[in-house]
Amino acid sequence: MTFSMDKGNEFVGKTQSPEGTAAWKGQLDEFAPGASDWVVGAVFGGTYQREGIDLRTRQLLNIAALAAMGGVEPQLTGHIRTALDVAGMSEQEVGESIIHLMPYIGVPKTLAAMRCMKAAVDG
Repeated sequence: MTFSMDKGNEFVGKTQSPEGTAAWKGQLDEFAPGASDWVVGAVFGGTYQREGIDLRTRQLLNIAALAAMGGVEPQLTGHIRTALDVAGMSEQEVGESIIHLMPYIGVPKTLAAMRCMKAAVDG
């Protein structure tokens, strides 16, 4: 797999707000300078560039994984926002996807995911 900082930065620019990008980059780089470069190059300029599934599907997978993990509400909110604003998912599709997870991840994590949905829609 190849990595591309240029493609990663282009993807980040299309899918995230400058404020959101600055926040997560700052958190990573504060104690490990340059760590955000790996995320941009390897994740957004590598994994996200692979063929086989579209951005909509990637976001749906991210939402499911993050909702199941719990404790990652800022990231989940961001991925829900990207699903809605960039990947073409409707609020109903995202909401139903989260509800579909309920028997697998439990009611508390589903409620947390729905709070993230509310934050993504309102914010």
